[in-house]
Amino acid sequence: MRRLFAAFALAVALLPAVADAQSRGGRGEQVEARGPQVPLPKVLQMIAASTRGRHLNTEEGRADGRPVYFVKWQYPDGRVVVFVVDAESGQMVGRQGG
Repeated sequence: MRRLFAAFALAVALLPAVADAQSRGGRGEQVEARGPQVPLPKVLQMIAASTRGRHLNTEEGRADGRPVYFVKWQYPDGRVVVFVVDAESGQMVGRQGG
C-alpha cells in the first residue's frame, strides 16, 4: 500500500512538468527566464485611458516567443477587440478584431 501511495504521489508531483513539456511540443527545450512583467491592472489602466469601452477578460500567453497579455475589450457599440500587450514592456504589439 505504501508503494502505491508513493507511486501516486510521484505521478502527481510530475504532472506539471509533463504538461509543460507537452505544451512546448514535447521537445524538452529550456524556457528562457524573462524579466518582470508589467502588472495587469497597469495594462488595463493604459488601455482604458486611450480606448472607450470595458474590459471583458484577459489571458496570458506567448506571441513570437515573448510573454503577452491577450486583453479582450468591448467598445460601447458592442464590437469586441483583443489587444495583444507585451507583458514585459507594457507596449501594445497587436490587435485582433474590432
